[in-house]
Amino acid sequence: MVIRPDGGAAEAAKKVFQHLIRFENVGLRYGMGAEILRDLSFEIPARSFQFLSGPSGAGKTSLLRLLFLSLKPTRGLISVFGKDRSRITRRELPHIRRRIGVVFQDFRLLDHLTTYENVALPLRVRGREESSYRSDVEELLKWVGLGERMHVLPPVLSGGEKQRAAIARALIEQPEILLADEPTGNVDPPLARRLLRLFIEMNRLGTAVVIATHDLGLMEQVDARRMILSGGRLDIYD
Repeated sequence: MVIRPDGGAAEAAKKVFQHLIRFENVGLRYGMGAEILRDLSFEIPARSFQFLSGPSGAGKTSLLRLLFLSLKPTRGLISVFGKDRSRITRRELPHIRRRIGVVFQDFRLLDHLTTYENVALPLRVRGREESSYRSDVEELLKWVGLGERMHVLPPVLSGGEKQRAAIARALIEQPEILLADEPTGNVDPPLARRLLRLFIEMNRLGTAVVIATHDLGLMEQVDARRMILSGGRLDIYD
């Protein structure tokens, strides 16, 4: 069965016509090399769900880093939450990034914190009392299959477990946008489907989702927009 992830939310978003991120003729190169991304123009609407695919080396991770504001474009305009990326100050940047959940393939877990503490960290940084979020963190860890691993340190976790912990950490604040780079790449098919259902549920609650993946079978399970990156350019199929 193919799932339409956002129910009526996508239609509601079209009526409001709110775009969270907008690219206009964006290009990216590293150093003096050739551009790896060229003339990218697209928008990420509020409450939308899209897959980002393309061959290895096409620049998917670089595009995600542009979306997360951890890279600056070589040329072109990027606006995030209505603000020109070039005018976002260093002081403003952390506050804007808190509205974006991100799962990169290097996970970025802190080895001296338990799985539970890693997932709860964004909430602790914001000054919330543990009593206000403990049950939410524990429930989310159980959902991603880490209920029995929440009190161990990351060096003890497998690659797939670290990936699931990173997903839980990205989702715990219910971000306005979720960027996920191959989020099901290190898990078995049943767990991949479970994680996909979690992403769909977050989308129904209002999060715009961008999933970079090579898994055609995963994409076929969801009636969602497809963004295909090849040769530095992006084709979009709604």
